[in-house]
Amino acid sequence: MELLIVTGMSGSGKSSVMDVMEDIGFYCIDNIPPKLINQFVDLCRKSEMGISKIAVAVDIRTGDMFAEIFHAWQKLKAEDDVEVKVLFIEANDEVLIKRYKETRRKHPLDEKFNGNMHEAIRYERNRLSQLREIADYYIETSLYSSARLKEQVKSIFLENSSDSLIIKVMSFGFKYGVSTEADLVFDVRCLPNPYYIEELRKHTGIEKCVQNYVMDSEQSQELFKKITGLIDFLIPLYIREGKSQLVISFGCTGGKHRSITFAELMSEHLIKNNYKVQKYHRDITKDKKI
Repeated sequence: MELLIVTGMSGSGKSSVMDVMEDIGFYCIDNIPPKLINQFVDLCRKSEMGISKIAVAVDIRTGDMFAEIFHAWQKLKAEDDVEVKVLFIEANDEVLIKRYKETRRKHPLDEKFNGNMHEAIRYERNRLSQLREIADYYIETSLYSSARLKEQVKSIFLENSSDSLIIKVMSFGFKYGVSTEADLVFDVRCLPNPYYIEELRKHTGIEKCVQNYVMDSEQSQELFKKITGLIDFLIPLYIREGKSQLVISFGCTGGKHRSITFAELMSEHLIKNNYKVQKYHRDITKDKKI
């Protein structure tokens, strides 16, 4: 089991880090009291969900309970079946103060220091100094945008940054309504329609006979080439921006032939390029006589 303890200065970007960890497959708990971490790990061991990767955020918000973090860390380090790592995040004082002013949120220690942000940050930094020393990973976020921070986290925990993006490729029929969940919609009604070929009408774009008919035209091949080029250009940009899911939709009249053909071929292309792909043919069973 992998356990990542995310900690660091308030306002440094821990929430963004936890978002990324969840996107890449970690079971995440924010602001957990340190004393409960060991119990939570035990629950995950017994879970039927097969939880093997956990990320917990622990910081000064837990108040006096925060001191328990070292005991919890030492106990978990002694476990044979748990690999424990600590990620420490911080930023300089001026940046932290600016971020709190921009978001109009109160520092967790605001009341303790009567609104004196400088004193609160100084106290917090002192309390966290020992954790910083034992950290396995360290990120200084003063000059980072949220997107840049997410990219940095992915580079640490993913062998391939594209693993953070799930691409859903779907087909649909315009006669049943445009796909509303799609990020990118491509209309392929301009291509030769197998529906008008009697021997192909009852088949779908999943089958080679339909795919061969659709892709036999020069227009179809050229359109697929141009769409593929656009998708190949866009995906790295989406990954860099921190997008966790991309939905690409192909639509034709009934959602049975041309749209499925393009969805199938695009899925094959993306899988060959080592992307995580999910296929969904929304309207493939519509009007089907049983």
